[in-house]
Amino acid sequence: MNFEKLFTMQRELDKKIQDQHELDSEDLIEKKILALTVEAGELANETRCFKFWSLKPASEKPVILEEYVDGIHFILSIGLDLGISGIKDMKRGRESRTAVGQFLAVFEKLSAFRKNQSEDHYLEVFGAYLYLGELLGLSSQEVEEAYVRKNEINHERQNTGY
Repeated sequence: MNFEKLFTMQRELDKKIQDQHELDSEDLIEKKILALTVEAGELANETRCFKFWSLKPASEKPVILEEYVDGIHFILSIGLDLGISGIKDMKRGRESRTAVGQFLAVFEKLSAFRKNQSEDHYLEVFGAYLYLGELLGLSSQEVEEAYVRKNEINHERQNTGY
C-alpha cells in the first residue's frame, strides 16, 4: 500500500473540509477519534462477526470494503494531525487470530491513543486496523483502490454540500 499517496490524498480532502467548514482554529482530534470508533463499529456490524445469535450472513465484500476504508480516512487524518505523512511498513497491532478479537484490539488501542496521543500509540492503532483488514480478507491493493474511489466520493460530497 502506498501510504505516502494516501496521506497526500487525505491532506487535500482535510484541507477542503477545513476551509469549507471554517475549522482552521478548531482542534478536531477528539472528534476524529470518536468518528473512527463509530466507523469501526459500523464495520463490525457489517461483518456480523460477533452476532452469534443470528443466522444472517455478513454483508457482501464491497460493503465491508467501503466501511473499512471509511476508517482508513479517519486514521490518515489523525496521522496528519500528528504530523505524520508517510509510513514505510506496518507490522504492529497483530493481537488476535479472529476478527472479534482484532476489533476489540482496535478499540483498546484507540482508547489508549486517546489518553496518550503519541506517534507510537497512533502506529499501534493503524497497525491493528490494517491487520483487521487482513483478517477480513481485504488485500492492500483492494484497500488502496477503494480508498481512492471513496476519497473521490468524499470530495464530491463536499462540493455538493453533504
